[in-house]
Amino acid sequence: MTDRRRLGEKLHISSIDERCGALAGEYSVGVEIAEFCWAYYIDNDRREHISLCREMMRGKSSFWFHAPFAELAACAIDPRARELALTRYLESAEIANELGIDRLVIHGGYIPYVYYPETYVGQSILFWKEFLRKAPKNITVALENVMEPAPDMLVQIANGVDSPRLGLCLDIGHANCVISKTPPFEWITPMAPRLFHVHIHDNLGENDLHLPLGEGNMPLERIFDALLESCPNASYTIENMNAGASLEWLREKGYLAR
Repeated sequence: MTDRRRLGEKLHISSIDERCGALAGEYSVGVEIAEFCWAYYIDNDRREHISLCREMMRGKSSFWFHAPFAELAACAIDPRARELALTRYLESAEIANELGIDRLVIHGGYIPYVYYPETYVGQSILFWKEFLRKAPKNITVALENVMEPAPDMLVQIANGVDSPRLGLCLDIGHANCVISKTPPFEWITPMAPRLFHVHIHDNLGENDLHLPLGEGNMPLERIFDALLESCPNASYTIENMNAGASLEWLREKGYLAR
């Protein structure tokens, strides 16, 4: 029988919730830093936001760092666009290292009808090999699905890079949006051998609403139990503007100790 409490032992709260630090302390979970998802803060007020991150991290022991994503794509056709993506991701690794964080979540960057799947996979493999050569050697990366219709392209990228420092992040909410052609449950088995991390939130099967757990239509218990069985080493992050409701849902369902 699956021990549901293993999810709670590997749980984090995203700092998109302004109460992230307080909630993480109250529930004894980790933090995923999202302050620098807006790349503006890399160039402006960096020290101030690093200080804010340190405050959120105080007293916690487990962390992820979410890199910026807007207008960034590892598979970009324009060489200068790829150069910008590499710069931003290396800057993210630098900031994460300063904060004592060695795990980064980075969006895969696929855009339907802009990139051919084979171009996305091939260019991404080259890009991530270069990134790992240039990034601090302690840094690992989990590539997150956003607009990918199925898990196969991300799996091909991870297999093509074939490094213990690059794996995958399954965002179950993104997998349940209209852009996904594959139900969330069916992403798990293909991604399992390379799965480092999971983003958890809910929606109604169309838009990326980032609802609290239990307020959408996903079969969450089936998904979480399958993840715990297939991917025992994966960690998790609640991505809600108000994570409190999700924490209570997880507690009620036995994933968090009472």
